[in-house]
Amino acid sequence: MQVPATGSGRVRVGEFEVDLRGGELRRNGEKIKLQERPFQILAVLLQRPGEVVTREELRQKLWPADTFVDFEHSVNTAVKKLREALGDNAENPRFIVTLPRHGYRLIAPVEIVVPVEVVEEKSARPEAEAQFVPPEQDRPPGTLLRKHWLVAAMVGAIVTLLAMLIGLKVTGLRNRLVGYAGANSHAPVQEAHIESIAVLPLENLSHDPEQEYFADGLTDALITALGQVAPLRVISRTSVMQYKGAKKRLPQIAQELDVDSVVEGTVQRSGNQVRITAQLVEARTDRHLWAETYVRDSGELIQLEEETALAIAHEVSGRLTTDKETRLASKRAVNPRAYDAYLHGRYLWNERMRETDAGVRAYFEQALREDPGFALAYSGLADYYAVSWWVKQDLPLAENYARKAVALEPDLAEGHASLGIACTYEGKFAEGEKELQRAIDLNPNYAMAHHWSSLLLLTHGRLTEALAENDRARQLDPFSLPINFLRGVMLLGLHEYDRAAKQLEMAAGMSPQSPGPHEQLARIYWIEGRVSDALAEERKVAALAQVPALFHNHKEIAIAYAKSGLPGAQLKAAQLKEVDYEANRQAQESGAPSDDLYSALFVAFQYGLLKDREKVMHWLNQSCHDQVCLGSYGKSAPEFDFLQSDPRFQDLLRRMNLLP
Repeated sequence: MQVPATGSGRVRVGEFEVDLRGGELRRNGEKIKLQERPFQILAVLLQRPGEVVTREELRQKLWPADTFVDFEHSVNTAVKKLREALGDNAENPRFIVTLPRHGYRLIAPVEIVVPVEVVEEKSARPEAEAQFVPPEQDRPPGTLLRKHWLVAAMVGAIVTLLAMLIGLKVTGLRNRLVGYAGANSHAPVQEAHIESIAVLPLENLSHDPEQEYFADGLTDALITALGQVAPLRVISRTSVMQYKGAKKRLPQIAQELDVDSVVEGTVQRSGNQVRITAQLVEARTDRHLWAETYVRDSGELIQLEEETALAIAHEVSGRLTTDKETRLASKRAVNPRAYDAYLHGRYLWNERMRETDAGVRAYFEQALREDPGFALAYSGLADYYAVSWWVKQDLPLAENYARKAVALEPDLAEGHASLGIACTYEGKFAEGEKELQRAIDLNPNYAMAHHWSSLLLLTHGRLTEALAENDRARQLDPFSLPINFLRGVMLLGLHEYDRAAKQLEMAAGMSPQSPGPHEQLARIYWIEGRVSDALAEERKVAALAQVPALFHNHKEIAIAYAKSGLPGAQLKAAQLKEVDYEANRQAQESGAPSDDLYSALFVAFQYGLLKDREKVMHWLNQSCHDQVCLGSYGKSAPEFDFLQSDPRFQDLLRRMNLLP
């Protein structure tokens, strides 16, 4: 595949400007030397920012079958030269992330500077100058501007579908549904008892890879809208996305998700028209309830958003409070480029991967540059700094962003939830609980609000209540890694080690690239004295976290175990974690790279197995100095059972506001 000769003329990625037509890379106007093959790889990555481009895809596009070269060496060399031109670092990437033996991902924001097809019309259509979309080959003239209308109008189409869905339980509404302009009813509406629903990923019929993102964004927004206004249990995005492209029958999907009904649909863009089709199915019986098709001119979708939002509020007013109806009708318009950037950021944030962290922040910040009043983007940044797995916490900054989100949009569930978890981590438990409850009141189907509420309860050692709240979160998002992971930690705190291990193994299966579940499994096996199993899990942690030096530690522990039994192995493991922590602390102070794998709290856990009071209290105090203290699960940790009556431990709980 050649570098696109038509479509977008110049593209900005980070501080660089890429001239796709001229084959040039520039920084601050100065041309950067870059050979043809590395530039071609950059062009391919620019077409799919934030997505993985596999090595096999690069081979098929850029290395013809009749070309006899060492592909592995050639692609590695080309990517290395591309990184050198961008000033990028494979170990701490800002632009290109390598997925070993798999492919590459462009994580920096991409912005079209001058689209070729609108250069001559620029004065008439200035809004086309800064599209926040990847370049696309052979795009017909005018479609860039239409894509903005489509993304901005997404919620309009969603709300139209909402009227159909919610109306199934409103007496007399089905007779009015067929009166909607532009709707084509394919089946009569039948009364059905629906208490729960899953929106499966909408199928992209455009056969255009760029439209996959549009279809996924529409799915996500439909789930959010349903959760806010429908008196139903709505399954969250994380759990339904695993069914994208799946060939399972609907009754099986319904059983796995534990829902009464399923929404299936398609989205297709052709020329100046968009066709959205949705059908509701009583999933356990596969009984078709209704289907609706909407065909709209791209320029009419914004008007449709305003009309249908008010129409839905009216149609379901018997089941919505006046407050909900007012909120639904008064949503502010959002800059479409800002919304597009926000969706990219949330997509990467949901992956919880170290290599995508920089992209998450960059996309949220881009959203705010496009629309400084965009509350969801502030909520995204708050979550980034408070609860990302591979980012150093900055709780004051997270709280500040969350408060901005709430100030801009007081009825935004995501904003209150972000503020609630930030306050919880800062030890402001009363305010945290209040904000999380407000988020749940605004959107009872927001799974993360329930999840963070269960975490607050776990922090206080209220494990029975925490499990009940975790159950509510799992009902909404049964395949969420954070939710299932936390359940395993709760069961560990209850000393139910077999159940905890099974739960954590399930969580590990949901995200094979995440070291967190294996870290907790190692804790369980250390508590049970299963040294070989504990070391096996810690080796998985070292591999997934890419810290090969820890493999040497495990050999030392195995030798100690052979010589001195379980106490010897526990002591050696504690000492090595202590050394690792100190090395990382010194590296951080000097500004050098560090693996940051074991916190002071985990050193305290290990010494707790030895019932060494002095060492445990020393490391707990160090943990507090690091602004972690007991974390979310230290109060109920079995490793600290022997300390519960120690005055120093009680004083620590008092300082953390964790005494009853």
